[in-house]
Amino acid sequence: MPTEPTPNVIERSIEIAAPVSRVWAAIADHKAFGEWFGVALDQPFLPGQPSTGFITVPGYEHVRWTATVADVLPERLLSFYWHPYAIDPAIDYSGEQPTLVEFRLEPTSTGTLLTVVESGFDHVPEARRATAYLMNSRGWTTQVARIKSYAE
Repeated sequence: MPTEPTPNVIERSIEIAAPVSRVWAAIADHKAFGEWFGVALDQPFLPGQPSTGFITVPGYEHVRWTATVADVLPERLLSFYWHPYAIDPAIDYSGEQPTLVEFRLEPTSTGTLLTVVESGFDHVPEARRATAYLMNSRGWTTQVARIKSYAE
């Protein structure tokens, strides 16, 4: 029986009752990002530069955060490349093509519309593609709720 192909994109949007400047600060400041995301980052987000650290969520403290910052457009877009659901420290994921994560902000009459998009799952190796998509899909649902709570 054929299986459905794994979708290529995860998209989550949430209305946050806070000005764009406050939501931007929660996303673009690496320390604030770490507080709601659950990661201790080693350095600020700078275009073209690595972002490294460790996950701080209980049970995942062994997971190294490794991303490459793509764009930092103040109060509009923060994006980075990473390897989705790369949680096994015994596996070298560096040979895989990463996915792109984008945080897009738009002002609204009541605050900010935050849209998080992760794309490129079609490049994740087939053996782990469906699991990476499923886990990140669940993860982004949780994370947009966490940033809403943090920013409000």
